[in-house]
Formats: sequence, structure tokens, C-alpha cells
Amino acid sequence: MEFGISTFADVMPDPHTGVTISQAERIRQVVDDIVLADELGVDFYGVGEHHRPEFAVSSPAIVLAAAAGKTKHITLGSAVTVLSTSDPIRVYQDFATIDAISNGRAELLVGRGAFTESFPLFGFDLNQYDLLFDERLELLLKARDNEFVTWKGKTRSPIDNLGVYPRTEKPLNISMALGGSRSTVMKAAKLGLPVVLAMLGGNIVDFSNYATLYRAVAQESRHDSDQLKFSVQAHGFVLNDNKETADTFFPYIQYYRNHLLGERGFPPYTRDEFDYARSPGQGLFVGGPEEVADKILLLRKHLNIDRFIIQMPLATMPHDIVQEAISVYATKVIPLVREKIEAED
Repeated sequence: MEFGISTFADVMPDPHTGVTISQAERIRQVVDDIVLADELGVDFYGVGEHHRPEFAVSSPAIVLAAAAGKTKHITLGSAVTVLSTSDPIRVYQDFATIDAISNGRAELLVGRGAFTESFPLFGFDLNQYDLLFDERLELLLKARDNEFVTWKGKTRSPIDNLGVYPRTEKPLNISMALGGSRSTVMKAAKLGLPVVLAMLGGNIVDFSNYATLYRAVAQESRHDSDQLKFSVQAHGFVLNDNKETADTFFPYIQYYRNHLLGERGFPPYTRDEFDYARSPGQGLFVGGPEEVADKILLLRKHLNIDRFIIQMPLATMPHDIVQEAISVYATKVIPLVREKIEAED
């Protein structure tokens, strides 16, 4: 089992001071965090794409390329690349380049995205939301699997036997993001693509239905089960003490949720709601090392996951606290989970 971290490079006012750091500073922090995670033995680091002021990274590939030259072992991926509004040929080329710089450590996670700002920004019709993604995924996979590409669709100009470079030394690892839609789960399974399920709260056990459906459809489609990596990404934060972690993290997740979900009509986020969401069996991975490790083990038991990715921080926390959390996750949570898995086996 592998362990990762992801970030959206949040840029929001500190709820204690009201200070907002620059987007440039936040991007530099992310690169530093990836370097630290690599030094501490974390398996994966993912960076998300957004096009709004609360998130600093609009091009994960450039940030990952910067990190590729400073790291040695960690796998570097997007989390996610908004494929619907990106040119799939350019996306393949960018990640093939990262793969070359990093000596084979690039991964590409594609999705439709939870926000829609990129559609008007890049001149795409939101009414073609599904068609754009489906056609671009088809073209992306053609580019991965073929040096010379021929393709025709409705949302992009055709390609007639043109070469796509650079080529990777082995096929680029491309996964699909799942947000809870059964149709997306089935599409990924039929294509034989690895998946990353976004677990944004709820009961952990309830998500097992997605893993069961994915593996059943993939088996029916005669895909190699060894290639079908099922990962989960969840919000979380971990320090050395359970109560300390909760008290430290709550003001930031409260600001994050009130700001981003408040604009969608959600009620204010309360401490009671937070404490329930992080209680045993629930899908917010906030606590001390034991509490977070126990939730990861519960995920493994019911979903048989291949990789767990903790998305942290939410909002913009002081960088020294974020790096402390990365250290605790790497040096205490991960060894604890591995120790318990070894004992079970």
C-alpha cells in the first residue's frame, strides 16, 4: 500500500490574523513541501488545477516539473488536471516531459473538475461538459498509446497521422478522478484506468460500493486486475495529539467550507459538525497519528485501497505547521499503518 499527500495550494486569509500570503509564495511553499515529503519517504504528491483566486496553481505540470528537479524518489502527479478544458496533446507532452525530468516518476490524474471557471476562461461551452471530457480522454489515451495519432471529434480540430513528442520510456500512468458518479466509475473500469476516489466526508464504509462496482465492471471488461489501482483522496490533518490537531485545524477548515460552500448555499460549518466528521468511521482524517492510522486501516479493510492520499492543508495554514503535519504523517502515521498491516498479514 502506498501513501500520498495532495494540495490545491490554497490562498485564503488566515482566520486568526486576516493576512493573505501571495500566490507566488504559496507556490514556492508547495515545492518545498514536495521536497520535504520526498526526503521523508512519502510515496506520492499531487497538485490540483484551479482558475480562481483561492487556489494558486493553474498549471500543476509546471509546479511538478520544478519539484522533479529537486526530488529523487517521490511520484509526482496532478490532483487533478481539468481535462475538459485542456488540450490533451499538450497535457500528454507536459507530463511526458515531467516523466523524463523525474526519471519515470510522473502520473496524470484527469477529471472534469469541481469548479467551472476554466470553461469561460478558455472559451469552452459548459453545455458540452460531458462531451468535452469524453473526447479529450479518448484523444489523450491515443497519444499515450501511439506515437502517430489520427483522431476526429466534435470539440477539437481533427488530427491526421501526426507525431506526438516527447515519448515516455514506459506508458504514462493515467488515472481518472471519481467524485461519486456511478457512471464515471463504470467508464473508468471499462477503460481499464486506475481511479482516485474523492472522499469528502460521509461514512467510510459506505464508499465500499464504489470499489466493488469498479472491480466488478473491470473484471467483466477483462482488464488485468494488477493494473487497476484504486486510491482514495480525503481531507485531513495530523499532528502529534488528537485534541491539538482538532483545535489547530478547525478554524481553517471552517473558513474554507464557509467561504467555498457558503457561495453554494450551505449553512455555516460548526464545531459539532466538524467533531462528528472526524469521529471514528467518518471520512474526515483529522486527529493524532493513531486516529488517522485507524481510519486508513478501515479504508483498506472495506475498499481494499492501493494508495491513500491525504489532502492537506485546507485554507492557508502557517507553513511551519503544515510542514510539521507532513513530518508527523510520514514518520508516525505511515509506519503505524504499515506495522499494523504487517501484523495482520
